[in-house]
Amino acid sequence: MSPATIAYSYLAIAIICEVVGTTFLVKSEQFTRLVPTLIMGVLYAISFYLLTQTIKTIPLGIAYALWGGLGIVLTLLVGVFFFKQSLDAAAVVGIAMIVGGVVVMNVLSNSVVH
Repeated sequence: MSPATIAYSYLAIAIICEVVGTTFLVKSEQFTRLVPTLIMGVLYAISFYLLTQTIKTIPLGIAYALWGGLGIVLTLLVGVFFFKQSLDAAAVVGIAMIVGGVVVMNVLSNSVVH
């Protein structure tokens, strides 16, 4: 595997851990429930560790933009589908802008490692 493939794999796992960790943040009920709080902490630690491995190959700004942008979108989807939160038109437009930014950055930027 190429270093870029490994780095993007680490980044994908980091994003998933961050999103699942954030889901457990809600389940921790402001840190009053021990098991969800511990799971959240472990997942956040894994996420940050994998992000540090990612930035050995992918520039920090690009890696963090992908981690943050995709994390926001996936966390929003968790909120909608698992916590029955609703979105208004402005939220949909904002999410579309985030997705658009991630796509533009990955398709058009020379800063992204391919």
